[in-house]
Amino acid sequence: MESKEFLVNAQEAEARLDIFLIGRIEGSRSFIQNLIKADHVSVNQKVRKPNYRLTEGDVVAVSIPEAESVEIIPEDIPLDYIYEDHDIVIVNKPRGMVVHPALSNYSGTLVNALLFHCKDLSGINGAIRPGIVHRLDKDTSGVMMAAKNDMAHMGLAEQVKEHSAKRTYLALVQGNIVEEKGTIKAPIGRHPKDRMKMAVVFENSKEAITHFTVLERFGHHTLVECVLETGRTHQIRVHFAYIGHPVVNDPFYGYRKMDFPIQGQALHSHTLDIIHPISNKKMHFEADIPEDFLNCIEFAKQYRLKKGS
Repeated sequence: MESKEFLVNAQEAEARLDIFLIGRIEGSRSFIQNLIKADHVSVNQKVRKPNYRLTEGDVVAVSIPEAESVEIIPEDIPLDYIYEDHDIVIVNKPRGMVVHPALSNYSGTLVNALLFHCKDLSGINGAIRPGIVHRLDKDTSGVMMAAKNDMAHMGLAEQVKEHSAKRTYLALVQGNIVEEKGTIKAPIGRHPKDRMKMAVVFENSKEAITHFTVLERFGHHTLVECVLETGRTHQIRVHFAYIGHPVVNDPFYGYRKMDFPIQGQALHSHTLDIIHPISNKKMHFEADIPEDFLNCIEFAKQYRLKKGS
């Protein structure tokens, strides 16, 4: 049984107990709520409910039971495979698919599909995340790479770490961005009040840099291409919300809800440039823009005509 203790500071006061623990211990919100309901969490040595509001100076103690050995079951889930050889596999992840199993969700993920298709994947990231070198949010579509063996994994992971693996994204954002190009340089960390979110914060944060180029303007919306110099959680979504242009239909960081024909944020991982980790060959991959994203662009065009601007 693993034990942890956390001291609530002034910024975290009034936070719900379950929200406070997100990001501090591994697992989804439902997993954390189950821990609390099973009396594995206490506040000042008293058992509380998940919705308990914390105050400054509270001591939150967590006892995490030993995890059971989990076998991830390969599943015959169709995927758009962009490229594959003995060492790597490149896929176009569909929107709505979780990348790897979590404590409360062990099926229907990209990893389940890859295990069925590839049989063997790199074991560097453990049994839950075999082959996974980098991740995309559940509702972000597009190009992703995975490693079939440890040597390939180490080579790809080094490129991600050194920022030599170039990834471009397409995002449809709210509002009219005036600049043709720009760079958003703002550190990202956990939101001080809502642990499910990330935010631009200047304490307990990491450097985050996003470069963007405007591709097309629709009056009330703008299509941009983004290049990440760093790879923080929700980076594009947080950065564009920070400058007042949140990604269209973003359930966490957006505003002005409209009937865009898409589930989740209008964000697509479009291209990937890497050096093959074994052959050292330069490689370029592109994930087709999904129909729902194209429909969003058309919606933005029609909205402009409707508003007459």
